[in-house]
Formats: sequence, C-alpha cells, structure tokens
Amino acid sequence: MSNQSLINEFWEFIKHRKRYWLLPIVILLGFMGAIVIFAESSAVAPFIYALF
Repeated sequence: MSNQSLINEFWEFIKHRKRYWLLPIVILLGFMGAIVIFAESSAVAPFIYALF
C-alpha cells in the first residue's frame, strides 16, 4: 500500500510542478534496476554484463 501512495504522490508532484521531463529518467532508472536484478540471478548474466 505504501508503494502505491509513493507512486501517487510522485505523480501528483509531476502534475502540479509540470516536471514531465522526469518521467523518462525515472522509467529508465527502473528499467536499468530491473536488468541488474534479473542479471544477478540468471544464466544470462555474462551476456548482459557484456553490454556495459
């Protein structure tokens, strides 16, 4: 439940302050974090690490 309220609060901040340019940054950081978490626990790790 707290994650949902955090997302709602962030969205209200973006709407109120007109900071729409923050959305791509947050989405990209979330995607990169998901790749790192996925790479740690799979056999794909050597191939993903080669990208960086």
